[in-house]
Amino acid sequence: MHTQTGTPVRPALVPDPSSRTATASPLRPDRLPGLECLAPLTGEDVWLQDALLGPFSDDILEYLALARATGGPVLDLGSGAGRLAVPLARHGFTVDAVDLDRHSLHRLLDWARRLGPHVRDRITATRTDLLRLRSHRPCRLALMAGSMIAAVPPWSRPRVLREIAGLLGPHGALAFDYTAHDAMELAEHPCRVRSFEVPRFDGITEWVVARQDFDPVAMREHITYTIERSEPAGTRASLVTTDKWIVNSLALHRDLRAAGLCVVDERQHWLDERTRSVLLVCRAGA
Repeated sequence: MHTQTGTPVRPALVPDPSSRTATASPLRPDRLPGLECLAPLTGEDVWLQDALLGPFSDDILEYLALARATGGPVLDLGSGAGRLAVPLARHGFTVDAVDLDRHSLHRLLDWARRLGPHVRDRITATRTDLLRLRSHRPCRLALMAGSMIAAVPPWSRPRVLREIAGLLGPHGALAFDYTAHDAMELAEHPCRVRSFEVPRFDGITEWVVARQDFDPVAMREHITYTIERSEPAGTRASLVTTDKWIVNSLALHRDLRAAGLCVVDERQHWLDERTRSVLLVCRAGA
């Protein structure tokens, strides 16, 4: 599992402390949910994405247990580079991996091929937007891990959930997680900044400042990663950004009911004093 350090970044990267909104981040340094939404992804961003997603490796056990309870096939929506799809295939499940990012799907398939045909032959990779889901084969378990629900606009969420519900076979389930924010805290602290070093093993030193800007009125979150890479040829700086929707729990439960999905299990744990990670398991017509 990758870990992230709280070591201060180089002064050139640190946001101006005189800024009214630049405040110390209260987020635990080893978790930042929803990073399957990281886009666009380039070859240079692979180390950053792996470092950000690495701490989520403990949720693989939860999703694997659900797959064993429901059976396959499994529909992995927002699969990324196969963080869940490949382990599920290794355990014998047929997986339909869906993601918009072509580079991530190539990494997924390369990983599966290296493990052998017993893994690769169980995975189908489809490049498409979650908002433009085509008719997939029926599944017993649909997953939206890493807060992928936050990538779906609130007005499109009911339709997307209905489409997913229509793919679930008898006794099938939809499982996903999201980050629940305290509305008052978002209004009082609309910006959070943290810094860390990306673990790399190729001789390059990579430092990152991650800045989250929340808009509680529009229910939007914008994250900017300011990256500085030091390598033998010199130092280079770059930016990676991602945009997500803030999930309102009451509205989400209303959309689930409208899609004919009933929450049968809900698990929560605190990420910090104002942010919770919530995992929901839903069944159609339960």
